[in-house]
Amino acid sequence: MQALTHRAKQVNRSPMNFWERLYLPAIFQGMSITLRHFFKRKVTYNFPEQQRSFSPVFRGLHILNRDAEGRENCTACGLCAVACPAEAISMEAAERQPGEEHLYREEKYAARYEINMLRCIFCGLCEEACPKDAIYLSETFAPSDYERKQFIYSKQDLLIPHPINEPEEYKKALGNRAKPEDKS
Repeated sequence: MQALTHRAKQVNRSPMNFWERLYLPAIFQGMSITLRHFFKRKVTYNFPEQQRSFSPVFRGLHILNRDAEGRENCTACGLCAVACPAEAISMEAAERQPGEEHLYREEKYAARYEINMLRCIFCGLCEEACPKDAIYLSETFAPSDYERKQFIYSKQDLLIPHPINEPEEYKKALGNRAKPEDKS
């Protein structure tokens, strides 16, 4: 059978000589590597005093988006739940009632929207499947907790802050997605 990577090495099975049986050269070689790393620059970050920079394609916590008027973008079409390979998303749809036009953009909205973060693999397929740009993965870590039920995020946990009532929190939650304002 032929190797796929051509990186395989033959193992030397010859008997060890006197110095190899003492293991002293191997110990000194290991100590030299340790001493070399001892004087190198440290890669540890003192969080939260020092913030680590992330890649632009980092996928963190999920956010349910709103439009500029504060209405929810989600129409409960279910494409994000179907696209999720871990089946972490569940939702229930409801019809918009008269007088709720300021809350929801479309006639149908998500009455219940939950993501089980213990099942989520942060693949981003829900973000790609959404036709309304209602869900995206932010640049925030998923926080740790001691109870499993705290990892099931409801709609209220996932909604982005209201852009009119809480503009600072809204811009912070948008992160790099914030569009520069037109100066024309």
